[in-house]
Amino acid sequence: MSSKMLLVAALLVLGAVVLLFLAGRTPEPTRALPAFNGGTASTENETPVPDVEVIADNLEIPWDVAFLPEGGYLVTERAGRLIHIAADGSRRALPIEGVRTGGEGGLLGIALHPAFADNRLLYLYLTATAPSGTVNRVERFRFESGTLSDRTVIIDDIPGASYHDGGRIAFGPDQHLYITTGDAGRRTLSQERNSLAGKILRVRADGGVAPGNPYGTAVYSWGHRNPQGLAWDEAGRLWSTEHGRSGALSGFDEINLIERGANYGWPEIEGDERRAGMRAPILHSGARTTWAPASAAILGNSLFFGGLRGETLYEAVLEGERVVELREHFAGSFGRIRTVRVGPDGFLYITTSNLDGRGTPRAGDDKLMRINPASL
Repeated sequence: MSSKMLLVAALLVLGAVVLLFLAGRTPEPTRALPAFNGGTASTENETPVPDVEVIADNLEIPWDVAFLPEGGYLVTERAGRLIHIAADGSRRALPIEGVRTGGEGGLLGIALHPAFADNRLLYLYLTATAPSGTVNRVERFRFESGTLSDRTVIIDDIPGASYHDGGRIAFGPDQHLYITTGDAGRRTLSQERNSLAGKILRVRADGGVAPGNPYGTAVYSWGHRNPQGLAWDEAGRLWSTEHGRSGALSGFDEINLIERGANYGWPEIEGDERRAGMRAPILHSGARTTWAPASAAILGNSLFFGGLRGETLYEAVLEGERVVELREHFAGSFGRIRTVRVGPDGFLYITTSNLDGRGTPRAGDDKLMRINPASL
């Protein structure tokens, strides 16, 4: 047999071996976007994971998001509506009576009770009108079959105003409810320890003073201007983001590590300033940069927060009690970003806030969006 014929025969045998090998393999499934259906994700034989997906559009100043265990979402709109987005995508608006809207006030934060799957209790932070003027309060509701009932005031008479109303609420690892409040435009209240303004509060689920609070009141930390982010890391440390000075003197937005009874200095110190008995931020934006941080969520070793004026998804990389790097994502892509939450599927969820009078509305605004963290 000639050498040419031997070469052809060898190639035919090699080709047959390769075909037999491939025939015995099972194709690997394409990784798919986990659909939020109560925490169960389907990943086989579906479309590839998109970097960004719009979950809901045409919302009106969505302020906060909660994830229902049966699937779907509850979204607060600052105009005074709770939007129920069911697992099938259908949407229903539940108006909250008595919400005072205008400026930065309105229907703000939402938190589900740690035992929500059993008791169906949820908590809302809202602005209202009282005989004393504008106030903020936290109220509890029961959410069943798409309706709200059993409305109960948990904590009341938090000073309110058109600006600096705080509004973030979250249950901590200790099962107590933490509440951020702003200085309501009255700077001195932040340094008045008996005032509920300019504080981070900590109460029991029924509104009573939580055991272990430093002063026997709802106050957990003080000296805040307008904190709007709460998130706990894997070590149980509480981090908060806070709006710095505004107007002509903008900047000095903060990332703070919150400790029981600590005074964070507003309005006496800001930026790198130091004073005995007061805590400086772990990181601040400086005098010439404004993040306008409106949220906080921890995923892995990173603290994510939305930037309103910064129009960016910020990522602060944590190392113990330090921020070792600040990364920016989607700068200018979506406009003003308010809330960042980590969903049960391990994805980041953000809301835009381009209809709040300070942004430039885009098609479909405002939106609830899901971000694939692997793309960052």
